[in-house]
Amino acid sequence: MLGDILSGGNIRDTVLSILYMLPAILVSLSCHEWAHAFVAYKCGDPTARNLGRMTVNPFAHIDPLGFIMLIFAGFGWAKPVPVNSRNFKNPRKDDIMVSLAGIVVNILLLFVFTGIYLIFFIFPQLYNEMIVNFIFPFMSVNAVLAIFNLLPIPPLDGYRVVEALLVKLIGPRPFMFLQRYGTIILLVLLLSGATSGIISAGANFLVETALNFYGLFLPLI
Repeated sequence: MLGDILSGGNIRDTVLSILYMLPAILVSLSCHEWAHAFVAYKCGDPTARNLGRMTVNPFAHIDPLGFIMLIFAGFGWAKPVPVNSRNFKNPRKDDIMVSLAGIVVNILLLFVFTGIYLIFFIFPQLYNEMIVNFIFPFMSVNAVLAIFNLLPIPPLDGYRVVEALLVKLIGPRPFMFLQRYGTIILLVLLLSGATSGIISAGANFLVETALNFYGLFLPLI
């Protein structure tokens, strides 16, 4: 997006695209982090709740640099939700549930907004271009967040799931290495474009799945 501006692209269209994306980014990131905090609390760890993170208020979750990167670079991050797994009743299972919570919420939001998006095409009399332009980014942003966070590289949620599942099987050494260098590895992969194909394909698959799901019910309308 920033590249379009620097290369002489249509600045007005770029600014409009950013404005349309902002609500989707704020809501999707906030719900993702709230889900981590909520499930952690339900599993016995009140750390995030006590620190004011069990909320959908974007100001409690947004990391300024990560937010800017998400808008202009297509990837970014929020402030990680603090979790103390020692408070969990079943640490291994609960850690997996907490890690997957944000991804599950993003997928649910994708399905909800896909349904809303389709309403405007099923009932053309309701169609409003501005509303549709705000709704569509909710689909794409949540799809990208879900797939991005599934990558098994720290500090992403997918890494926590893989660690919980495999640490007893293959030992802690590989995970100690990833914890030490994971952020650098992730940045190199993102900046080199090595993960763009995976994220794009995965996000497109999720959007198509949501569209196909509602397609099952269209003949009944």
